[in-house]
Amino acid sequence: MTIFYFLLVLASSITISVIGNSLVLNFAKTLGIRNKNNVTVRWSNESKPSLGGVSMYLVFIFCGLIVSLLLNEELKIIENQYLGFLMASTAAFAMGIADDAYDTRPWLKLFVQILCGVIFALSDITIDLFDQPILDNSITVVWVVILMNSLNMLDNMDGIAGTVTLFVLISCLSILLIGTGFVLSIWALILVACAGTMIGFLMYNIFPSKLFMGDGGSQFIGVMVAFFTIKTLFQNNFAVDSAEWLGPILALVALTPAAADTLTVVINRLKAKRSPMVGGKDHTTHHLVYAGKNDKQVWYVFLVLSILSTAMTVVLYFLSGISESGCIVIGILYFFIVFWYLYRNTIKYPQIR
Repeated sequence: MTIFYFLLVLASSITISVIGNSLVLNFAKTLGIRNKNNVTVRWSNESKPSLGGVSMYLVFIFCGLIVSLLLNEELKIIENQYLGFLMASTAAFAMGIADDAYDTRPWLKLFVQILCGVIFALSDITIDLFDQPILDNSITVVWVVILMNSLNMLDNMDGIAGTVTLFVLISCLSILLIGTGFVLSIWALILVACAGTMIGFLMYNIFPSKLFMGDGGSQFIGVMVAFFTIKTLFQNNFAVDSAEWLGPILALVALTPAAADTLTVVINRLKAKRSPMVGGKDHTTHHLVYAGKNDKQVWYVFLVLSILSTAMTVVLYFLSGISESGCIVIGILYFFIVFWYLYRNTIKYPQIR
């Protein structure tokens, strides 16, 4: 029955996502195209609808209703966290849509991102590392803000952000299922629904894309990834008692492609005395093009890195029951190997001007 529910939710989310994106694409040929002439910042010189986030959010709401009907009793137990997740997702999506339409002020975006983190903290969706509520809640807010900005920054080339997000969700789902003995839960079904939504979106977003996710999509997936990394990686019951720091390591490994890109961009922009928050064609994806790869080949690179990161996350989870210190060392080493590969490429093949 568990497998049946998983397949039902997965098939439903993919189908609804594909239909929703198709309708959005046909309805909004020119809607949701902000800064369509700003080719200095945008990688693609072609204007396309940036409303992929609309279908993501609507599928999330619809599948959430389906899951709540299937597991109504469990929903009553985690109602506070579910409502917190829903409120934060809605706030992020609304802010992103406003940014797509009106190019909102940076301070307003930051305010909403902090608000999303505060909603998490008030809903008991927290990163508990120090058993100090104020400190742990602050870390939670910072984590939400970092992920919302990191995935927004990663949405710079066809299929990249969606693919990385998909495999982070698969990492979270794998750890959740393994940790609970493959027990059916509302979070597992919602994770499956979110993964199906990303698959449906990627059918329109992989190069050559027909649709962008826009800030509405990137801000929404930022909250979504922040929530599930907290619920499955930070709050997991590990095989060892002193494993609080395994959560951050697993999260770092699962998010390696996004984290390595963000860290590279921040370092290079600070070295050039530029603001890390100002867009540009200086991401690791762009430098892979400067190195001679085409857009599709760059997507393949990040697809492989995403698959490796998911596999490594699962391996380290099992390894945590054998050697906590070994798990931490291998996880950090893996991240820096990927980071050095991408960062070195930006130095070796500088931006074409």
